Amino acid sequence: MQQVNVGVIGLGNVGSGTLEVLAENASQIALKLGFELRVSTVCSRTVESKQLPAALGKVKRTQDWREVVADSGVDIVAELVGGTSVAQEIIDGAIANKKSVVTANKELMASCGAQIWERAIAAGINLAMEASVAGGIPIHTVLREGISGDRVVALYGILNGTSNYILTEIEKRGDPFDLVLAEAQQLGYAEADPSADIDGYDARSKLAILAALAFGERITPEDIFVEGIRRISPMDFRYAHRLGHTIRLICAARQTPDGLILSVRPALVGERTIIAGVQGAYNAVWVKGRHGGDTFYYGRGAGARPTGVAVVSDLMRVAREIRSGSPQRVSPFAHERLGEYKPLEISHEKCAYYLRFRVDDRPGIIAALAGILADKGISLDSVLQEPSDNKHDLPFVITLEPTSERAVRDAVEKMSRLDFLREPPLALPMEPPL
Repeated sequence: MQQVNVGVIGLGNVGSGTLEVLAENASQIALKLGFELRVSTVCSRTVESKQLPAALGKVKRTQDWREVVADSGVDIVAELVGGTSVAQEIIDGAIANKKSVVTANKELMASCGAQIWERAIAAGINLAMEASVAGGIPIHTVLREGISGDRVVALYGILNGTSNYILTEIEKRGDPFDLVLAEAQQLGYAEADPSADIDGYDARSKLAILAALAFGERITPEDIFVEGIRRISPMDFRYAHRLGHTIRLICAARQTPDGLILSVRPALVGERTIIAGVQGAYNAVWVKGRHGGDTFYYGRGAGARPTGVAVVSDLMRVAREIRSGSPQRVSPFAHERLGEYKPLEISHEKCAYYLRFRVDDRPGIIAALAGILADKGISLDSVLQEPSDNKHDLPFVITLEPTSERAVRDAVEKMSRLDFLREPPLALPMEPPL
C-alpha cells in the first residue's frame, strides 16, 4: 500500500522527539500500519542547522511553513510550533489545502479547538491532538474511546509537571518556594518566565480540553477558576501532614446536581490517596464514571520522547484513516458536536477548607476570626498551632467544616482587613478522598 507522507513544522523539543521516535520505530510502525509512514518535509526557522536522524533518509528542509501546507506530496501536517498566532495560521493553511492535522498545541486547542474541528469536518480531513495534554499519557484516547460508553461524573488531574516537581521538592526538603523554583529553572523543568506553570494557566488550558472530552461541552480556559502555587510554603506541608494530607495543584471537574464546576488550584488531598503519590514532574488523571467507577492514568506529562510518542500515535491513526477512507472519523473531542453549556461559578463549590494565618500575636485573635466565620455561617473543625519563638510572625491553621466557597471568600476578604495579620489568609480546599 502506498506510503503516507508527513510534514513536520517545528523542531523544538517535541518536534525533535517526534522525529526520533519516527526514525527509531520506522519498521515497527510500518508493520502495524501495513504501509510506510514517511517524513517528507521538515520546517523551522533554524532548519539548516538541525541534525536530523539518519534513518529518516532524504528529507526536504524549508524555513517557510507555507511550502509544507501547500506541498501536494504531504498528506499530514504536524503542527509542533506551539503558541496561538503562527500555529493558527499553519492549521488554517493545512485545512484550506485539505491536509489532515496533528498538533500538540494545548493553548490553541483549548481556546478554539472545537471551531477548528468543525472546519476540518467541512474540509473532509482529520484533526488529532493527543499530545496536547499529559504528554505520554493517552488520556484523550481513554476519554474519546476507551471509556466512551460510560458517563463521566468527575475528573481530577495533576497536569503540570513543573508545579508538581516544585511542590513535591518543597514537601521532601522543606526548602522555600523561591529556592526550589530557581533549581527547577536550572534543571530545565521551569521556564525563565515560569508564570504559565506556577500560576496555573498551562494546567487550565489542559483541563479545558479534558473537560470538553469528558462532558461534551464547549469549555474555554476563561470558564475555569485558576489559582497558582506561589504562596505554598514548607509550613503548609507540615500542617497538611498533621491533618493526614499533602498539597498538589489539582485540576478538577465535577458534575454536581446544579451543574459542572471547574477549577485549577492547590488543594489538600489525603496522603493515602493514589493522587498524593504522584511525585516530581509526572502527571496523573483520575476519572470517575457513573457505571464503570474509578480509573487512574499515570505517566510523564512532558519530555521530548514521551510527547513524541503521542504525536506519532496520532500520525498513525490519521494515516490509517487516510488510507482506509473511513467516513466515520472519531471526533478529537469525543462528541460529534459540543454543547454550549456554561459551567457554574466556583463560588458554588462546597467542601472542607484549610485556612492558614500568619499573625502578630496578641490576645483575642482566635475569637476575632471565629466571630467572622460564625457571621458567615461557617463552622470550625479544628485549630492547629506549631510552637514558635517569633510571636510577631506566628503561623497557625484553622480547618473548616464543609461550607460554600462563596462564604469562605467573604470571610477571608473580611479577615484580610484585620490589623494583626501579616498577610491575607491562605485558603485551600480539602478534597474528598479520591
